[in-house]
Amino acid sequence: MADSTLWWIITGLLVAAELATGTFYLLMLAIGGLAGALTAHAGADQYTQMIVAAVVGAAAVFACYWVRRRRPGDPSPRADRSVNLDVGEVVQIEHWNADGTAQIRYRGAQWTAVYRGAAAPQAGRHRVVELEGSRLLVEPVPSPSSS
Repeated sequence: MADSTLWWIITGLLVAAELATGTFYLLMLAIGGLAGALTAHAGADQYTQMIVAAVVGAAAVFACYWVRRRRPGDPSPRADRSVNLDVGEVVQIEHWNADGTAQIRYRGAQWTAVYRGAAAPQAGRHRVVELEGSRLLVEPVPSPSSS
C-alpha cells in the first residue's frame, strides 16, 4: 500500500471520528493527515511525512485553541433576555440597605435587588441585568440629560 493511501485512510478516520464526537480538534488533526498525504504525493520519505503531518496538525490545533480563547464567551443564561424576560426590565428602588441590597415589589411579589453598579447605590430607576434565583441583579438607569 502506498504511503499516500495510508495518509488518506488516517485522514478519513479522523474526519469520521470528528463527525461522531463533534470534537473540532480532530478535524484540525485531519488537516495534519492531509498535509502528510500531500507530502507523500510529493515523494518525500516517511520521516518527513510524519514530521510535516505532526507540525501542521499541531499548528492547526493550536490556532483553533487560540481563536476560541480570544472569542468572548456566551452570556450566562441568567443574563440572556431570550431565556429570561425579566432581564432589561426597569424597577424603581426607594431605599438601599448598607450591604447593597434592597427589598422591592416586582411583578406582584417581594424581591431582593442586588446592586451591580460601580458607584454607591442610590434610590431611583434601575435595570435588571441578571436573575440569580429569587434575586434581581440591577444597575442604575442613566437619567436623561437636560439641555
